[in-house]
Amino acid sequence: MPFFSWRVWPALVLLVFPSTVAAEEVSLVDGWSDVWLFRFLVNILGYATIIVPGYILISYFKRSNYVERGSGLCYPVVKTCVYGSEDKTGLLDDASVTSRNEADSGSSVKQAFRLIFCAAGLQASYLTWGVLQERVMTRSYGAVTPEEEGERFKDSQFLVFMNRILALTVSGIWCILFKQPRHGAPMYKYSFASLSNILSSWCQYEALKYISFPTQVLAKASKVIPVMLMGKLVSRKSYEYWEYFTAVLISVGVSMFLLTSTTNKHPSTVTTFSGVVILVGYIVFDSFTSNWQDNLFKYKMSSVQMMFGVNLFSCLFTVGSLLEQGAFFDSLAFMTRHSEFAFHAVLLSVCSACGQLFIFYTINQFGAAVFTIIMTLRQAIAILLSCFLYGHAVSPIGGFGIAVVFLALFLRVYARSRMKSSRQSGLPQKV
Repeated sequence: MPFFSWRVWPALVLLVFPSTVAAEEVSLVDGWSDVWLFRFLVNILGYATIIVPGYILISYFKRSNYVERGSGLCYPVVKTCVYGSEDKTGLLDDASVTSRNEADSGSSVKQAFRLIFCAAGLQASYLTWGVLQERVMTRSYGAVTPEEEGERFKDSQFLVFMNRILALTVSGIWCILFKQPRHGAPMYKYSFASLSNILSSWCQYEALKYISFPTQVLAKASKVIPVMLMGKLVSRKSYEYWEYFTAVLISVGVSMFLLTSTTNKHPSTVTTFSGVVILVGYIVFDSFTSNWQDNLFKYKMSSVQMMFGVNLFSCLFTVGSLLEQGAFFDSLAFMTRHSEFAFHAVLLSVCSACGQLFIFYTINQFGAAVFTIIMTLRQAIAILLSCFLYGHAVSPIGGFGIAVVFLALFLRVYARSRMKSSRQSGLPQKV
């Protein structure tokens, strides 16, 4: 029996859930295995079985000064995972400064095309990914007639694993075929971004079971400020007042449009509360991920090396947890029963892998805040496409919200150009 079997652990949830809340949650699901907090805790326990031994080993190697006295077959592996090549590779003064200095030194036209390329790649990848995500998590498979209920796929962690294993394969092949910078970061440092990344992805999938898709989109649209705040905590970044101001304008504008363009209401206050909690977890984990990756770019590495390192640990964490729960082979069985789900899962993974390439490249070139602005605009574009394809009307307030978004972007571009001109001319930076 798997270590984290659903029959073994319900008592743990009783210790975590207050009795009244547990009763309300259980009344909405078929069993303990469908309680989101229970699944979350079991996933965390699964990751802990890998993280805790890894932490103990890393602490031991650092305390014993293994890098100076070590030798043998294991020495290169230990050195790469625990120590890296920090002294030989060298660090940059600030995250991603090498790539961004190269971008700054290029012409404004080249930089504009680079930004357009990043934005277009992110939009194409994640607009498709969003449509598939909602299909997989909110619709059933195997129903021949409308009267049949079919079978729903429930394990969000397996979808995260599918996404990461393909991304790991793509990035690994890329690193083999194309020359990469000499890698200097200790491998264990990728585990921080990896853990927060799989947790944010899990929250994103899981939230769709408890809250409507437009509500999830609304939460994502307001993510700019948390990312900036996390940047101050993780990367010790400082932002100008106009960056905070334009970030607020973008979030307010997109929120106005989404709120006035959506009429769906979720019927259950209990599940809506659960969905809000899960979405808060998504925002926190995702904000940490992008800023930690931004901070890791202080080492001389390519975007594909970053992608490989993060996904390597993501695959390790998720497959370990799935095997311990006994859910890995159950998910494979579901895939064999429903070929349509298999196609959707693979296409979902392809979009995720391509999206990750664009994510790492965008963060490396322009930083986490710019990346979040692009992804925020993606939410508005998704609603606009829905209005165009399905005839949804845009209210005056929604149209005003769109105008606010583009006004904020104009102000941001104008402020950046003013600051750049001030630096080049040696004048005080006044915006």
